[in-house]
Amino acid sequence: MSFVQVQCTRCKGVFRDRAGRLQDGYSRQCPSCEVVLFFAEDAPHPFIKRAMRNARKVRKEQREAEAARLGAPQPQAAPSRRFAGRARTPQRSD
Repeated sequence: MSFVQVQCTRCKGVFRDRAGRLQDGYSRQCPSCEVVLFFAEDAPHPFIKRAMRNARKVRKEQREAEAARLGAPQPQAAPSRRFAGRARTPQRSD
């Protein structure tokens, strides 16, 4: 889970929010001054633009890392040391 720093347009305070949430149409209240910030792709304020750009970048990096993780072959697990010793012997036929 990645976070993006957001700077308030009113009090200039900085707080964090999840990158997955910062999408077009999202709104959030500043924890300091309690003004409601609206996040939109065409927002006129540079603080909002920067937060949206950073969130897009973080989401893209997460998608690429997930694709690389899924595309890479899974390493084979070594056998447990607990069972690496003697094998079970067949039953005696007396």
